[in-house]
Parts: sequence; structure tokens; C-alpha cells
Amino acid sequence: MTYAPTRPDTGFVLPLSAVGRADVAAAGGKGANLGELVRAGFPVPDGAVITTDAYAAVVAHADLGPALTTAAEDEGAALRAAFAAVDVPDELRTAILDAYALLGNGPVAVRSSATAEDLPGAAFAGQQDTYLNVVGPDALIDAVRRCWGSLWTERAIAYRARRDVDPADVRIAVVVQRMVPAAFAGVLFTANPVSGDRGEVVVDASSGLGEAVVSGLVTPDHYVIDARGHVRERRPGLREVVVRGVEGGGVEHRGDEAREELPDAVLAELATLGRRVAEHFGRPQDIEWAWAAGRLWLVQARPMTALPPPPIRLSRIQRVTGPQIVEYLPVRPYPMDTSGWIQRGIGRMVHRMLAEIPGVELDFADVLPESDGVVDRYVPPRPRPTRKVLSAPARNLPRVRRYRPAGWTRDPRFVRFDREARELAAVDVRALGWDELRRLPQRTFDVVDAVTDLRVDYLPRVALDLVRLRVLQALLRRRDLSGLTLGTRTRTEDANRELLRLAERVRADGALRAVFGLEPEALAERIGQDPAFAGFRAAFAAFLAEYGHRETASPLLMSTPTWGDAPASVLAMVKVLVDDAPPAPAADRAEEAERRLLAHPLVRVTRSERRVRRLLAETRAGIAFREDTHFHGTRVLPVLRHAVLEMGRRLAAAGVLRDADDVLHLRLEELEGLGEPATLPPADAERVRDAVRARSARRAELAGVPLIAPSVLFPGRTPAGDALVTGTPASGGRATGPVRVIREAAEFGRLRSGDVLVCPYTNPSWTPLFQRAAAVVVDTGGSGSHAAIVAREYGIPAVMGSATGTSLLVDGQVVTVDGDTGRVTGN
Repeated sequence: MTYAPTRPDTGFVLPLSAVGRADVAAAGGKGANLGELVRAGFPVPDGAVITTDAYAAVVAHADLGPALTTAAEDEGAALRAAFAAVDVPDELRTAILDAYALLGNGPVAVRSSATAEDLPGAAFAGQQDTYLNVVGPDALIDAVRRCWGSLWTERAIAYRARRDVDPADVRIAVVVQRMVPAAFAGVLFTANPVSGDRGEVVVDASSGLGEAVVSGLVTPDHYVIDARGHVRERRPGLREVVVRGVEGGGVEHRGDEAREELPDAVLAELATLGRRVAEHFGRPQDIEWAWAAGRLWLVQARPMTALPPPPIRLSRIQRVTGPQIVEYLPVRPYPMDTSGWIQRGIGRMVHRMLAEIPGVELDFADVLPESDGVVDRYVPPRPRPTRKVLSAPARNLPRVRRYRPAGWTRDPRFVRFDREARELAAVDVRALGWDELRRLPQRTFDVVDAVTDLRVDYLPRVALDLVRLRVLQALLRRRDLSGLTLGTRTRTEDANRELLRLAERVRADGALRAVFGLEPEALAERIGQDPAFAGFRAAFAAFLAEYGHRETASPLLMSTPTWGDAPASVLAMVKVLVDDAPPAPAADRAEEAERRLLAHPLVRVTRSERRVRRLLAETRAGIAFREDTHFHGTRVLPVLRHAVLEMGRRLAAAGVLRDADDVLHLRLEELEGLGEPATLPPADAERVRDAVRARSARRAELAGVPLIAPSVLFPGRTPAGDALVTGTPASGGRATGPVRVIREAAEFGRLRSGDVLVCPYTNPSWTPLFQRAAAVVVDTGGSGSHAAIVAREYGIPAVMGSATGTSLLVDGQVVTVDGDTGRVTGN
């Protein structure tokens, strides 16, 4: 760590008015933002900034540079002790004390201001220290030393490591301000941090200094103020303590002060002031404030982090599409997901199907809008009709006549697709040169296009047959025959049958069954290494060769592992099936529903049994086509994923990226445009690192923020009466059992027969769980979602779109699920 001035005119100490938002390198985030507020005329206590140049000079003077550059988390205490005892050079000490004299030599607040804090995407809140009511030259110098040392707390070192901030690039400034003897203080958010509503200001306040609110020592008074300055929500705090400055320096905690409230006029003024600050900075702000002697002061402002997107009002069609699609987004997509697989792979398939069949437009950039290069929210799709809607009948009628789903696998286009998909699956990405490797993703998209061509041509007939069957049921007044299309043989059903065969092998082998008591990861390791299980290992490898391209989380995401990449998740499914022989209700229910339909008097009188059977066969073939083309459309997913991660591995080996997985923070077109990693120009390498660092920080900031608020997607889900949870009724019947919350594939083995499965979402890999569950409750989805369809196949009650099922229901809690009303009640 070497000393270099941050700007030509920078001294060791500057007045706040001498810095602005562009001076983070000299004043740190806090100092730069406060200086910006001073320059803009906001009420900020007088102060000065001890610049990062001063810190760098002290580091050089004390020869601490080598230790700081390689600092590990467990070395923090020693580094802080070194700063606490550091000798401050005379020139710097004089500059600090001269500034203190200009502030009146009275009580001051001494605040840390690091160069990597208070920035969009990385607030670093609470990572460095603040000292209040500091009185006297010696106490001030000591507080400054401790602020410097607080850059090296264990939590700060760990936080920077998680955000990939190089220790050599971090410096710290110190802000010294006149102390405000606050009657009230606290924090203000210029947007609602819970709902994301930019029209609301949220204020947390308490008596005394704001430290009590910021540090969480007190439950503050809570106010929500609308755009007109009216207090629309008011919740008194507990006032556990009040922090006050004491004579001679320092603070004390009091617990016996009389209760007062911040006047509404002050709240209105505070809201107005906060909105002005947000407007000045151009984004919502997190502000610390104080009120003393009838005047408001701002003591800190930083960009709000982890702020949900603004709430949106959904149209009728969005209320239908929203729940169906959101279950495919269990995690926030990476830039590589959106720019690659969604934009050019599976998303292109959806776009073409909508544009070429009904003639409507859908842009995934509108569905998954980005901020700072990262998807920040989910906007339910609202397809837009185009002029092609008018020509849809003429366009689709020839397809209906020509393309019947029963024979689709004999279509030459499928034969060609199957051959090319197998060729791609055999590619060894590690053996490819860089140019071949970066062209491989486009090859996978070209292969997917063949499946899209088939879907565009065959789906109109599928839709027509489904409509014809529904019309027939309506004419015969047999709408209750929901089992007519159940049990249709599909590739997903084939995979489930093979899983059952694997489970049967386990049940038949005592030694094998014994090791299936292990956790999935340990089980995968044991199966992969133990010679005693060679037979099962071969059968398992054959299964993965055929079905390993299936997604573990979502068909929209290439960033999440496939079954082949995560064999432990597949073994977890087998484990679920080992203890229970599954029922086979779907085929039986389908046969019974068909028998009842054919026995209808009108069918018999008109002697139309043969035509009805043909319609049923064609409808079932269409359902199989729809499912199987999804199955085949994802066959290239492992190839795409492995190609991208191999490029990431090579970039990491060349020192361009820290880890291979960091490549997911890049966009595919950025990756395809890079030259050979080993000879990449330094400027290009730095550009890649900057993009990864910024997007990684933004993604980390949004980690706890939902893509869409459940209250927007599922309005009215507040339980009423004796209901614990409510949602959309999706599969009829009632069932009672203990709750089992399953959040991911690794937890599949926890489900027991008769449990009520409660989960955030499902996809085809969850199907074996439905064979054991008494009922299912899902946070997302609607009556057309995967979980609803499978639940109806197995004849178990299902409630979809509960929004809060996984957070309100707990393991072991006995509940009754009513799939007819969408209610979950306690017992």
C-alpha cells in the first residue's frame, strides 16, 4: 500500500464544503455525501474531513502497508491495536487540531468514512466506528486513530472479502462535526423499505442521540408519511433507553426520561427535506438526522440499499400470467441467465411461439427489467397483440390440418434435432480451443430453434383438441371428468418410472438400503466410490445419461445445476421413494373417467364412442407433445452451462476472474466478445473485473429483496377466520397431516408419508414427493402450475399461491388442507 495523493489540491484536512459526491477517493463515502449536502445548501453541522491521504501517510509512517495488504479476518485485533498506538505525524496532528479549533474546540462527532462505503450496491453500514460527544484535543486524536483502526474490524474485513473489495484499494477518511445535542434523532428513508413505494417517507425516531436508533438499542417511534406530508401510519416505540451526551465528553444511557413525541410539523418538514435530498442525489436515500433547539440537521445521507422495486398495479391478464411464471423464478436470474438462456434460448422459444401462433409480442426485458446490470424485479407478462393476430386463423388452419401430435417424433426435423443434440452432448468442452468454446453457446441455441419450429407447427392442433374436449364435456354436462387426460405417457413420466426402478434396486439390497440413510451429499460420495455398489452406480449413470439434463430449479435458469451436475439431488428423490411403494392413481382415474364419458346416453345414442375415443387419444398425444418438447428443449442446457463455466474457469486461471462462477455476472455477448484469456489486454481484463464486481455487489444488495412483493402478486392472502394460510384452490379434496417445509432438492429426504408438503415452488424434479404427500401448499403458482397439475394426477389436495405458507407454517404442525376452498387450517 503506497501513498499517492487522491487529487492534486488535497491536503490532510479539508472543510466539508471543499468536497462533493465526486470526492469519494479523498473523503470516503460519508464525507463525500455530507460535503455534497453542504454545497447544495442543506442543513449539515459544520465539519471537516481528515482525508484518505492523511490515513495513507500514517500507514506509510508506521510501515503498516504490507500487513494491511494481506490482512486476514483473524488479524483484525492486532491491526486495530497498531492503529490505536500509532504515532500521528506532527504536521497531521497540527492540521487536525487547527480544524478542531475552527469548530470551536467543543464537543464533536467523529465518524469513519471509508472509500468503499455509502455507495450504491454496497453501503457497508455499521462496518466502521463513530464516536459521539468527543471533547478535547487528546480525545479527538484518540478517536481519529480508532476510526482508522475500525477499517480493520473482523466484520469489515469479512464484508469486503464477500464483496470482492481488494484490501489494497481501501482507505478511510474521518469526518469531524460539531456535536448536535439532539432532543430527537433517528433515521429517515425516502422510500418505503418494505413495500418499495417511492411516494412514502418512513421515519424512525427516539429521544436523545440517534445512536440509540441506528445501533438498535431502542425500539423507535415509527412513522409513515405520504406524499402530501400527512402521517398515515404511527406506531409508538418502547423507549428502552435514551442516549445523551455528558459533560466532559462521552455518552450515557438513561432509562427513566419522560415520554415525548416528535411534533407532526417536524415530521412534515423532515419528509420534505428528505425528498429534496433524494431528488438531489437522483435516487432514494437513507438519512440520519437530529432535531435540536427547534431546528433539523442532517448528519448522514447514503443511497438506500436492498430497496424493493416500486409496487405495480397488475392488469387482469397479469394476474393470470404472474402466478404461473413466478414459480419458474425461485432465485434472481444472473446476467448470464437473462442474456443467454432467456434471451436467446428458452426465452426465444416463448417469444417465437407467441409471435408466430397467436401473433402477440412479449419482450423478456419488460418481464425482467434490469438495474445496474442485474434483474431487480419481476413484472408479470402482458403480451401485446400485433397485426398478425388478424391473420392467425389463416396461418394456423393449415398447421391444424397437417401436423398431428401423435406422429411428431417421426418428423424429419425432430430426427435431425435428436442427432444434433446427441452430438452436442458428446462435446468435451475442456478439449475445445477458445474460439470454438465461445461459439458453442450459439450452436446450442440453433439446436433449440428446431424444437421451437416443431412447437410452432404442432401446438395449434394441441390447443384445438383440448378445446374440443372441453366443449364435449360441457355439452354432456360432465365437467367433473378432470381425470380424462391424466396418466398420459410422457418423458417426465418415463423419468419417474426409472426413479422407481432405482428405488426398487435399493429396497432389494440391504447394504444399499443402509447407506441410503446418509445425507444426499455423503450418499453421492459413497455411491460413487464404494465397489460394492458398482451395479447401482452403473444404473444410476445410465439414468443421468438419459435424464441428467433436467433442471433442478427452473427451466428458465442455466446458472442452477442440472440433475447431472447435482447427482445428490437425484439420489434425494430416490431416497424419497425407497420407503414407500408409490400409488398409481392417474391411470386408474383416467380409465374410470373415460368409461363414464363413453357411457353417457348421448354418446351411446349417437354411436359416437369411436370418435370420442379418437378425440381422447389425440388430446392425450397433444399433452404428451407439449410436455415432451419441453423435455427435449432443455437437452442442450448442460452443454450451454458447461461451456460458460469452462470459459469462466479459463478466465479465472488467467487471473481475470477470481472464481469460475463469477462468469455468471457477465452477459453472454460480453463473454463471446473476449479474446483468449491468457493474452487478454489488461484494459479488457479490468473492464471484465469491474463489471463482475459491480454486478456482484448489486446482486448481493438485492439478496433479501423478492422479485415481486407477494402482496402484489397474491392480493387478499391475509388469512381470515380460522385459516392459517389461504391461496388458490388447485386440486380438490381435504387432507390432514403434519407440515413438512421443503425449500430445495437437498431436503427431499425429510418428507415422510402422510406429510403436508409446504414449499416455495416446484418443478418436475419434485414429482416423487407428491407420491408421499397427503397434500401440498405452495407459495407461488396458480391452478395451471406444475404442482397443481401433478397434485390432480395423484388425487391430493393442493393450495397454490399461498404467498406465506413457508414462513407461517412450521414443521410438525398438524393442519388440514382444503383444496376446494384454498384454506389451510390448524387442528
